[in-house]
Amino acid sequence: MELKDKKVLVFGTGLSGIGAAALLYKKGAEPVIYDGNVKTEPEQVKEKLGKDIPARILIGDLPEEVLDELDLAVLSPGVPIDIPAVNMLRDRGIPIWGEVELAYANSKGNVLAITGTNGKTTTTSLLGEIMSLHQESVFVVGNIGTPYTGVALETDEESVTVAEISSFQLETIDTFRPKVSAILNITPDHLNRHHTMEEYIRVKESIAKNQGEEDTCVLNYEDEALREFGKTLKCQVLFFSSLRTLEQGIYLEEGRITYRNGEKKTVICHVSELNLPGRHNYENVMAAAGMALSYGVPAEEICMAVKQFQAVEHRIEYVTEKNGVVYYNDSKGTNPDAAIKGIQAMDRPTFLIGGGYDKESSYDEWILSFDGKVKYLVLLGETREKIARAARTCGFDNILFADTLEEAVKICAERAESGDAVLLSPACASWDMFPSYEVRGRKFKEYVRNL
Repeated sequence: MELKDKKVLVFGTGLSGIGAAALLYKKGAEPVIYDGNVKTEPEQVKEKLGKDIPARILIGDLPEEVLDELDLAVLSPGVPIDIPAVNMLRDRGIPIWGEVELAYANSKGNVLAITGTNGKTTTTSLLGEIMSLHQESVFVVGNIGTPYTGVALETDEESVTVAEISSFQLETIDTFRPKVSAILNITPDHLNRHHTMEEYIRVKESIAKNQGEEDTCVLNYEDEALREFGKTLKCQVLFFSSLRTLEQGIYLEEGRITYRNGEKKTVICHVSELNLPGRHNYENVMAAAGMALSYGVPAEEICMAVKQFQAVEHRIEYVTEKNGVVYYNDSKGTNPDAAIKGIQAMDRPTFLIGGGYDKESSYDEWILSFDGKVKYLVLLGETREKIARAARTCGFDNILFADTLEEAVKICAERAESGDAVLLSPACASWDMFPSYEVRGRKFKEYVRNL
């Protein structure tokens, strides 16, 4: 779509919405920024936009006369696609894009896109490092924190855009076509948004819907749904596995991450050379390596990048050691499956801090994964009673409650002994107590350092 002189509704005033409005203005469109939250302050939105982007700002109800004038609507990832305001747009035949579709339509070069329930941020960051070592023009964008729309117009034909893409962002793609895509895993998450597991899987798998024979999709062989999905794809498929040897693909063999292509085997690295603990991180490295290899990056460059790479903030991040007790920040463990990875990475008796915003998850598998490692489960937030009931049902009774994260940290510090670990890995989103998992993680680190 030619955007010049088009009136475009930007639904959402966060990073994605502001990035979309800026891109639209630069392309000659007339952005109208809308937020249904009546508590949103127009002046704050203007401040985010800056003086150079004049845009009409609407808060609360969406006026009929505005709807009549629109040529396009761009939804931020946090806007559900089935709410009344979006249905009004759809009923009027107004095209609905997401921020990712808008950026893709206005960018150049190739896209390497990563989705999955867990591991996206680490894999995206690592792949960004690999690609930056390989070539000049590399942009790392998407759900990782930098809006795709913020850099789309800076790309050229030689650029590579490495994009972390969430299920929320995939709901509103149309022509988006990565040169290489990856789906790391699919476990229950965001069911309050997608309603059913089947719909969640469908949305995740849509990352590959436009890929052709010259493109590649990298998939986790140990995820049964993805193993079957691979059989349906038109594009090339590269599997990775941390549990078995593959005839073709990337796998773990006696601690070595190995790529096999026919009879040829190439060792990328040994896991002892990585700065990332846990099998889930070995899978992240395999996925990033597989994507880079599919794009044509030499194995030697991949090896160099993965050995240098450090863990992502808030993902099983070492904080400090005090009185022989090691503290880890895994605030990005926002669902049970991610939190399972956190506890599996622990090699000491652990005080586990959990609980938060309820995304209608089930916690039984998380609790059963404790495997004798967890000395005490310290719960807080909206889900604390729900998790406590699940823990007791699973036979785990060492439960303590805290009203605040600071109190939870103090409880752990008072009870932990030298040789123990304290792990913040909530298995829940942060939104009941903090604006984001990043804020929660930073507050945890602050409280720990103040002990």
